[in-house]
Amino acid sequence: MNMILSEKEYQAFIMERLHKDNGYLEPRKATNFDRLFGLDRELLFQFLNDTQKEMMDAIANIYKDNLEETIINFINTETTKSGGSLLNVLKNGIEISNMPLKLMYNKPATDFNKELLANYEKNIFSVMEEVWASDSERIDLVIFLNGLAIMSFELKCNMAGQSYGDAIYQYRAERNPKTRLFRFKAGVLVNFAMDLEEVYMTTKLSGSDTFFLPFNTGNGTGVNAGKGNPPRRDENSDYSVSYMWNDILKKDTIINLITKFIFIETKEKEDELTGKKKKSENVIFPRYHQLDVIRKILGDVYENLTSQNYLIQHSAGSGKTNSIAWLAHRLTSLHDADNRIIFDNIIIVTDRVIVDRQLQAAVMGLEHKSGLIKVMDDKCNSADLAKALASNTKIIATTIQKFPYIVDSVKGLKDKHFAVIIDEAHSSTAGKDMAAVTKSLGAGEQEYDDIQDEIVDEIARNGKQENVSIFAFTATPKPTTLQLFGKLNYKGQREAFHIYSMKQAIEEGFILDVLQNYTTYNTFYQINKEVEDDPRCKTNDAKRQIARFVELHETNIGQRIEVIVEHFRTSVMSELGGMAKSMVVTASREAAVKYRKALEDYITKKGYTDIHALVAFSGKVKVKIKDENGNKEEKEYSEAGMNGFSEDKLAKQFDKDDYNVLLVANKYQTGFDQPKLCAMYVLKTLKGVTAVQTLSRLNRICPPFEKKSFILDFSNSYEDIKAAFAPYFTTTLLSNSVTPTAIYDLEAQIDAYYVLDPSDIDAANDLLYKSIIDARDKKKLTFYFSKAKKQIENYDLMEQTQIVSLMRNFNRFYEFLIQVSSFEDVDLHKKYNFITYLLSYINIKHPGGGFDLDGKIKATNFVQKKAEEHQTPNLVAQPIVKLPVADKFGLTEVKEERLSQIIAEINSRTGKNYDNDVAVKAMLQIRDILLKSSKLKTTAKNNTIKDFEFSYLDSIDDALIEGLEQNKDFFSLLLDNDEIKKQMLGIFTDEIYMSLREVGE
Repeated sequence: MNMILSEKEYQAFIMERLHKDNGYLEPRKATNFDRLFGLDRELLFQFLNDTQKEMMDAIANIYKDNLEETIINFINTETTKSGGSLLNVLKNGIEISNMPLKLMYNKPATDFNKELLANYEKNIFSVMEEVWASDSERIDLVIFLNGLAIMSFELKCNMAGQSYGDAIYQYRAERNPKTRLFRFKAGVLVNFAMDLEEVYMTTKLSGSDTFFLPFNTGNGTGVNAGKGNPPRRDENSDYSVSYMWNDILKKDTIINLITKFIFIETKEKEDELTGKKKKSENVIFPRYHQLDVIRKILGDVYENLTSQNYLIQHSAGSGKTNSIAWLAHRLTSLHDADNRIIFDNIIIVTDRVIVDRQLQAAVMGLEHKSGLIKVMDDKCNSADLAKALASNTKIIATTIQKFPYIVDSVKGLKDKHFAVIIDEAHSSTAGKDMAAVTKSLGAGEQEYDDIQDEIVDEIARNGKQENVSIFAFTATPKPTTLQLFGKLNYKGQREAFHIYSMKQAIEEGFILDVLQNYTTYNTFYQINKEVEDDPRCKTNDAKRQIARFVELHETNIGQRIEVIVEHFRTSVMSELGGMAKSMVVTASREAAVKYRKALEDYITKKGYTDIHALVAFSGKVKVKIKDENGNKEEKEYSEAGMNGFSEDKLAKQFDKDDYNVLLVANKYQTGFDQPKLCAMYVLKTLKGVTAVQTLSRLNRICPPFEKKSFILDFSNSYEDIKAAFAPYFTTTLLSNSVTPTAIYDLEAQIDAYYVLDPSDIDAANDLLYKSIIDARDKKKLTFYFSKAKKQIENYDLMEQTQIVSLMRNFNRFYEFLIQVSSFEDVDLHKKYNFITYLLSYINIKHPGGGFDLDGKIKATNFVQKKAEEHQTPNLVAQPIVKLPVADKFGLTEVKEERLSQIIAEINSRTGKNYDNDVAVKAMLQIRDILLKSSKLKTTAKNNTIKDFEFSYLDSIDDALIEGLEQNKDFFSLLLDNDEIKKQMLGIFTDEIYMSLREVGE
């Protein structure tokens, strides 16, 4: 292949490929272009006469010599009128004097109709170069379908010192959006800016505000995936953008895009001044990864039918709503090799209470067909869902929470085939809700000879169903999600079927990197006792009470609010032309109320009139707040009461210029898209997926503004937050798998307590599987559960807690195991059934509420100190994740310490750097203390090293506190950081275990 040296040669090369490889006509002369109507008259009428001769003759009988002008004027009117568009004309044609004319033929879903197939093949594709759209606007290439201009290209040659950026500039600065060829909805469907390496696109020219999207394949795979396109392998290989002429500009692809993908999105927004709703429209053209995932899924389903599940790991900013809408729509008409429809129903499942209306609008935007989609909104109940599943409605959108209530009421669905599309497959998809989905859709009319058969069938209906394929979308797949829906790669790891990574989305500019402009704050304070006695209390309970006391302390809140408000006013408020907004993430509903009150007090005191806050939390909460005289008064607060309007109006109200701060408590941390959100102030601990989802509320771009994000974090370290993002930055891989061995180990641990009678388990299951359970049966069941409960209560409180914990972990692990494997053990399933009901029946009573610290401690000397500022995260992907192992789920023993020791631990705050010698010396001191522990000596003598580890870890804090005076600074650091403590002291486990066993012997 000769090297392309100029833009002109690049144009000629592309046209040659389109003609020779893609069946386009010989390149047409630019003189054939009718700039007034944006078409090639000759080809338009060649198509009409070739495919619809009888209709053309009938119209000609009416309009005679004015035939051509009449048809062109009709087309122009339909494309330029209010509500009209070229897309609509291509899809639906026009009608003249009650006579329809098609302007494009779709590809039939089956090959039954030979005439339709023949007409489809008669669609005419052509290309022109150097097209004059007006006297001053010359376009490099224009693509035509049946004579109608549908795509424009501005080409640049990197070897001539220009790139796609120069092409984008031309579209923005030198192309008039009112020119017929570029007129929104009436002109070309899409405009491409393309050089030899990258492609960008837009469907709407708006001068300098024109927003271009990348249309690149992505460069690299796995952890190396990023923006752009793969570079050329050598001088003889094709160009990086060759997928455009090798794929995108092929006849089948273009028709497919027009008929199945491109749609007009209509949004309504309330005018803040008039209160009237304004409509805005946009032509949606799929980004490359969206087109790619739909085509790859359809291809795989065509081959494998309903035998597979699919995990789609697409980052925020990937356009997931439209991807789901396209997939749902395409699956409704997908046929197999024998021309049979593959899916009877498409079910879109979400864990949100109200199904996304945007999703419904996107589906309807693709095809306005009555009864195509049924949305189970908040007014619909589970009975409505059961009816919809049994009906002929093609697409059903519902919440996942409705399925558990229909499991026993639906029958006969096993003969139907379902595609289940899960929106955000990370929260409710590994437990009973997901099991209810598969059990419902796999339900049949089967009669059982005995309980054994019924249990076997119930186990089978928990896992992958032959008549159900699941398509799970998420940006942050948990290990359980990967196990449920991921595919095995050649290394034996489970991964997503398709990936559009966070890294690529950031590099392409679809989302922001929220780890930039990240500042952490440390809170320093002193805790003192207000009582003379030194009562004993549980460590974890006391720590929680003290942490809550500090968190809600008026001085602490006041200082943080001052930092937040002043930072927002000086660094954030002016962003986005003064429309910037912020979110304050609080740790509790009480905190949300108190911080909102403190914010109002502060801005009133300072005389600020440019900050107005809303609050978001569920239900009602009672809060003690000081009145003007300093006395605490308890009042009940609700979100609606504090905001002055109902909860369902909050998102719309916050979008207005009237409000710019939103304080939240476990609300709006997921699924909340507000592009004007620029800053987040974090006042609670965030871990794992929750951290990623919460902070990602900031990552939405807000064109045409160059948005920046800011985070001030009072509760988390920057390294912990980076660690939370690392598994989801590129690709996420599951390295281990679930096995029955672990569940049998848990069963053995439960059996060792002798609290479950096998004969009771059998008898209870006989009753549970009866078609009708009468009062006598219920009395018997109560006896069995009461008997087991009493057996558990024979143990002390600590062991009762351990038994219940084991049972809960057994159930959770077993539920997951039967969903992801073909595991079948009837006796184990009976035990699972029994334990499920038993856990609902028992209620371990804890003696009192522990020691109440209210009024017994005080906090002073609060200081909010800026710790670190981070501009460039340099995040390194950590793609490997692992499933939790069943025997690691158990609780560690809750130890007791004196209140003075706990206060000493929490008050320990250091900012020093420890050298190696100091650290080693400190470690040896701790080891010596642990070696003197009589408690550990007894434990080592009577247990294996694995069981010894639990007691060992519990004893570390005692040892640290005992030796606190020897090395106060370093010991305090370990007391404050569990991860460092376990990591460093774990190296002595074997040594101390062996030493103490020798002493014991």
